[in-house]
Amino acid sequence: MMFWGMYSLQDALSVTMEQIIYFHDYLMMVMIIIMCIVGYFLVFVLFSKTYSSSIVADHLVESVWTILPIVVLIFLVYPSIYLLYLIDESSVEFLCTLKVIGHQWYWSYKMDGLLNLEIDSYMDADSAVRLMDVDTRVVVPSQEHIRALITSSDVLHSWALPSLGVKMDAIPGRLNQFVFMVMLNSVVHGQCSEICGVNHSFMPIVLEAVSLSYLLC
Repeated sequence: MMFWGMYSLQDALSVTMEQIIYFHDYLMMVMIIIMCIVGYFLVFVLFSKTYSSSIVADHLVESVWTILPIVVLIFLVYPSIYLLYLIDESSVEFLCTLKVIGHQWYWSYKMDGLLNLEIDSYMDADSAVRLMDVDTRVVVPSQEHIRALITSSDVLHSWALPSLGVKMDAIPGRLNQFVFMVMLNSVVHGQCSEICGVNHSFMPIVLEAVSLSYLLC
C-alpha cells in the first residue's frame, strides 16, 4: 500500500532533523523557482518568432544572469552554514554517555553516567518489522542531551538514525562523537549505512526513548 510521503524524509524526532527538513524544503522551493524561470526562457527562445540573437549578447542580460546566481547563493549560504554548525555543536552539556561499538554484524552498547547498561544488540529475525527490529533495544531518556561515542572492532560501519538526523561512521581505532536528543517518547529505527560485509543488511539499530522519571523509578 502506498502512502503520501513514504518516499520523503522521515518525521523529525530531534531538533537537528527538524532543521534539516526545513533546509530541504527551502532548497527545493528555490530550485523549483529557478527551474520555472529557466524553463520559461528556454521555451521562449525555442518557440518565439520574435527572438533576436542580439539579446544573448546584451550587456544588461549578461549582468543579470551573472548577479542573480550570486544573490541566490547568498540566500543559501546562511541556512546551510547555520545547519552545519548546529550539527557539529559539541559544547552542549549532556546527561550521559552512550558508547557504541560496531561488529560484524551486530552492535554493542554501554551507557555511563545514568544507567549501568552493557548489551549486545542483534537483529530479531522473528519480528513483524522485517530487518528493522532487534532482540535488545537501547533505552535512552527523551528530551535530554546524550553524548554518543562510536567506534568499530573490525571493519567500517556507520551508525545511522534518519529520524534523528544522525549518521556517524564507526572506524576501527578511531573514536567519533556527537550529541543528540530525542524530543518525544518513541522508538527510533536505523541501520548500518556502510557496506561492511555479507550481513551488512542484518544489523539494525533501535533506540527506545522514554521519560527520565520512568528510567529512574
